[in-house]
Amino acid sequence: MAKAQKIQEPLYEGAEWSFEKLDCVYDAIEEIANTELGLSVYPNQIEVITSEQMLDAYSGIGMPLMYNHWSFGKSFVQDEFYYRKGMRGLAYEIVINSSPCISYIMEENTMTMQALVVAHAAFGHNHFFKNNHLFKQWTDAEAILDYMHFAREYINKCEERHGVEAVEELLDAAHALRENAVDHYSRPVPMSREMAQQRIDDREEHKRGDYRDIWRTLPLKEVEIEDEEVKSQRQEAIMAKFGLPEANLLYFFEKHSPILEDWQREILRIVRNIAQYFYPQKQTKVMNEGCACFCHYFIMNRLFDKGLITEGAMLEFIDYHTRVVAQPDFDDQRWSGINPYALGFAMMQDIYRICHEPTDEDKLWFPDIAGSNNGIEVLKDAWANYRDESFILQFLSPKLIREFRLFQIHDNSALPHLKVDAIHDSRGYKKVRSALAKSYTVSAMTLDIQVADVEFEGDRAITLRHMVHDDVPIDGKEAEQVMRRIAQLWGYDVSLYCEDALTGKILATYDVTAP
Repeated sequence: MAKAQKIQEPLYEGAEWSFEKLDCVYDAIEEIANTELGLSVYPNQIEVITSEQMLDAYSGIGMPLMYNHWSFGKSFVQDEFYYRKGMRGLAYEIVINSSPCISYIMEENTMTMQALVVAHAAFGHNHFFKNNHLFKQWTDAEAILDYMHFAREYINKCEERHGVEAVEELLDAAHALRENAVDHYSRPVPMSREMAQQRIDDREEHKRGDYRDIWRTLPLKEVEIEDEEVKSQRQEAIMAKFGLPEANLLYFFEKHSPILEDWQREILRIVRNIAQYFYPQKQTKVMNEGCACFCHYFIMNRLFDKGLITEGAMLEFIDYHTRVVAQPDFDDQRWSGINPYALGFAMMQDIYRICHEPTDEDKLWFPDIAGSNNGIEVLKDAWANYRDESFILQFLSPKLIREFRLFQIHDNSALPHLKVDAIHDSRGYKKVRSALAKSYTVSAMTLDIQVADVEFEGDRAITLRHMVHDDVPIDGKEAEQVMRRIAQLWGYDVSLYCEDALTGKILATYDVTAP
């Protein structure tokens, strides 16, 4: 990757940083990012914060503006306890998918760490946020900060008007369902503070214009007796009208709950809009971190090649970088699965190698890119057009499968032993790659729960359906706790049945009576 370049004086020496040094390093990094990597980024806003402010950012799910809720305070206390006891470190940075792109860096960092973080977050993550198709389709970087400001103000007003306890109780129920509050197929309406406020004003105006007190005095109409066939047809028509089944649970309750007031519906909308904002990030963890690690690795090496950082700074960088992309073994106490930084960076480096120094095996597996000598362009195309599942399925090479010593296990609860279905050999590469890619699908990360049926004209009981994949059941106790939250939002009885996705067999049922 290195290019011949006239050696210059180092931009800094030693560990102490200053804003002047940071400004000079930023300019040098920006030049490499623009001229050699050809990155396209949002305007950058870099903020230096303390460790306590970083902990506070943790508790607010990384957002610079967030409404109040007791769970955020709980997270802060827990993270602070582990940090003060030395049992857990803090992230080197937090970066916000917004325009301008906000990068938080800690004042405790050394100058080399600040340079690494700027290259990693302000340019690597920033480029990925701006160019990846999922983020372009599902998020609005221009509007998110204004919308978060609106959300905080609106919820604060609700607390003043309706009481903190009532608002927090509603947020508890909404947070319990936010993993199932995402539109997976239709593009969401762009968020903005002005649009949200206009919607609230229009709703209030409609209520004022539509209210007629005289309707309360009209006699009740007698209920006509219908046969079962007519009732069934009416119920099917109602289900079609309301778009059942519906996987976005918060959307359904926001639109159709018989008991929620307008302010409660708006809070549900706020929670699901924020959940929607994070939807692309869940699907691109490997790629996003891999892109950022590749960028910081490339840029820091180029800074060293050009003489802009010292050997000591380079050794410090290598130490930080190596710790970030380390993959613990399965029997290591630090093991928590495949490290997305490790897999993502390894795949980015491997793609660059295949483009410039391919082996015969690479030419067989990747004929379109092997030896093309345009590794940066291939990577930028991948960053723009793939998510983790498709990226791994397309680009994970046999070489990396061997290096990571990957193999596939078939876990059948009906059998007394585990079965190794595929190993890292010529017969197992595709199976291993497919199995790993499958673990990054949306269905593997989120429970498949839908609103299956509602007795709109009867007792208004609601029925949920959980499609069980790969024989992985849900925890019954936890399911009942969440169902009580659903009953709180719906106001009537709730039933849940778990159905095997392949056979259609009912595996378990749960019922909760409305409070």
